[in-house]
Amino acid sequence: MSFVKISEQPSLYNDLEKKSVHELLTEINREDHKVADAVEKAIPQIERLVTGIVERMRRGGRIFYMGAGTSGRLGVLDASEIPPTFGMAPGWIIGIIAGGDTALRNAVENAEDDTDQAWKDLLEYGINDKDTVIGIAASGTTPYVIGALRDARAHGCLTACVTSNPDAPVSEVAEIAIEMIVGPEYVTGSSRMKSGTGQKLICNMISTSVMIKMGRVKGNKMVNMQLTNKKLVDRGTRMVVEELGLSYEAAKRLLLLHGSVKKAVDAYRNQE
Repeated sequence: MSFVKISEQPSLYNDLEKKSVHELLTEINREDHKVADAVEKAIPQIERLVTGIVERMRRGGRIFYMGAGTSGRLGVLDASEIPPTFGMAPGWIIGIIAGGDTALRNAVENAEDDTDQAWKDLLEYGINDKDTVIGIAASGTTPYVIGALRDARAHGCLTACVTSNPDAPVSEVAEIAIEMIVGPEYVTGSSRMKSGTGQKLICNMISTSVMIKMGRVKGNKMVNMQLTNKKLVDRGTRMVVEELGLSYEAAKRLLLLHGSVKKAVDAYRNQE
């Protein structure tokens, strides 16, 4: 049986240029409603991956997102949000895109077609068998991602893929295959749409769940967030007020002295 890319099949809609703006928006939204249901069906595989990541991360392992184009950008995006949100150093979750940082803003010709370059990119970070490599590829055929997973798995890393096609080549080389079947895109083949939305949801689920299990959240609050602007200082101050019953000004002084809600609260309680 030959491999068929569902994500590349013709759109369910036609003559898009003849539609009104309202029709376009309504139909795109109708398709987007399918994404969360597709992600839900993949929860067992996502759960297996998160469980494996946490076990490895507790021994010093890291997460590497690998992708090209939209998929690569979404991996870099998720990785970049971890330090400010959870106070983790940038080296714990790393996004690598085919073609390097230039590819974040501009297409880099043939970057995704090299099956060996991904491992070279990973070696620059001292990849080891405690690490997890997650390949993101809507098509499921991206050579850069397939090469990353093939080589990482051969070196003892935990490997997973996120793809929009069942039984894709990328699934064959990954230990855990997260197949999120969202169907044809509204604009035929434009995987920045439903596929990209689903990839963002899955990356959110993976990294947020891992950070919670790693103790970076208390209750439902980002107690380790970086205080990088006035809004976050205010949010952190209010957390300290709620936790310790201090005045706003006293809580703010304590927060700024220690640099995070968790450190402020722990230091205050340790001196009681």
